[in-house]
Amino acid sequence: MPARLIRGGHVLTMDSALGDLPFGDVLIEDDTIVAIAPWIEAPHADVVDATGMIVLPGLVDAHRHLWQGALRQIAADWTLTEYRTGLIDRYSPLFTPGDVRDGTYFGALEALDGGVTTVFDSSHVVHTPEHADAAVDALRAAGLRAVFGYGAAAGDLPHPGDARRLAAEQFAVPGRLVSLALALRGPEATPLDVVVQDLALARELGVRASVPVGTGLAGGAEPIARLHESGLLGDDLIFMHGTTSTDDELRMIADSGAHASVLARAEMMWGHGLPAIGRMIERGLRPALSSGVPGSMFDEIRAALQAERAYRAGRRAAGRDEHVAVGLTSHEAIELATVHGARALGLGDRVGSLTPGKQADLIIVDAGRRDLRLLYDAAALVTCSNPSDVDTVLVAGEFRKRDGRLVGADPFAARVRAEACRDRLVTIAGAA
Repeated sequence: MPARLIRGGHVLTMDSALGDLPFGDVLIEDDTIVAIAPWIEAPHADVVDATGMIVLPGLVDAHRHLWQGALRQIAADWTLTEYRTGLIDRYSPLFTPGDVRDGTYFGALEALDGGVTTVFDSSHVVHTPEHADAAVDALRAAGLRAVFGYGAAAGDLPHPGDARRLAAEQFAVPGRLVSLALALRGPEATPLDVVVQDLALARELGVRASVPVGTGLAGGAEPIARLHESGLLGDDLIFMHGTTSTDDELRMIADSGAHASVLARAEMMWGHGLPAIGRMIERGLRPALSSGVPGSMFDEIRAALQAERAYRAGRRAAGRDEHVAVGLTSHEAIELATVHGARALGLGDRVGSLTPGKQADLIIVDAGRRDLRLLYDAAALVTCSNPSDVDTVLVAGEFRKRDGRLVGADPFAARVRAEACRDRLVTIAGAA
């Protein structure tokens, strides 16, 4: 692979030691960033002209259900209960391994097109070993960096034996783009002894585990406190939502070294309540951002900013907060979607910032793609961007999108397969 030189962009490194470069170069050799400076001489490099554009780390989606890619928007007007009874109980059992493959692949391409280079794929559709293999195959074919969250499709899952098989067959070699995790049912859906068994499996395999908590009224039982009392908290856990978790529980997560992931849009849409971003920040957490369902991570960044500022406004209105300044800046919101997302997934030493020695996962946002838009604050402009503004995407130094078009993939063919999958599933579900 030839060296690649990203020339002349406004570089948001997300590395506190390097800071930001209003005009800078990024040199990539093979899959690694080797230098960042105002000017780099590299006469033999493949030059990408980023003049007038913003260069930043690839976005990290810390929780997305890629298998639902073919059914996106179907739950737009559903409550959380309708989502569970409709998509999980009704549609999920109808998915064949081929449906999982097509939906996951389509969702992965959508993520790449929108500047997401790393995703935690919470695949709670694993009905058989073939379903799991199909999802992993789709992630690898798409070429993004992914943590495959082997998930629970029914009350008696995950399958410990199959999880062990998957680890041995598909993930025996570390360091590849796709790695393994478990997407657990969590203490609000299962008894504590089941949670103990699920966590023991994750720790036997040496992988991270995502755990939903604070998802509504069930959060009132303080499940995090119960995990804490049982000595089960640890830095290998990612707690999703936390909307109705208590302040003390959020502090327990922070103190244990565990991580949090917020799905701001989904939490507000489905009636969880105001996302806990502000409360998490006050208790020492820097939550990762997640989309939950296929969609734009730029929307998630905006939703995070809006939710945190609404939280602070509510505190001021109630006389509990005299601070006037915002609690979360645009730059810090991007950090949640890059640096802190990577740390939550256990990939902070590889991705999440533009740092020499890290993997070359980066995106270039065209600041001038739309008319009548001026660049004053690069971070603020990124928070106002959309997938169509993403000009270039690199994963491990390989182009996945260039000049506004996906590279090495046929998005039209992927869409046709996803539409066929959608039409078949909707027809069968309607006839059931």
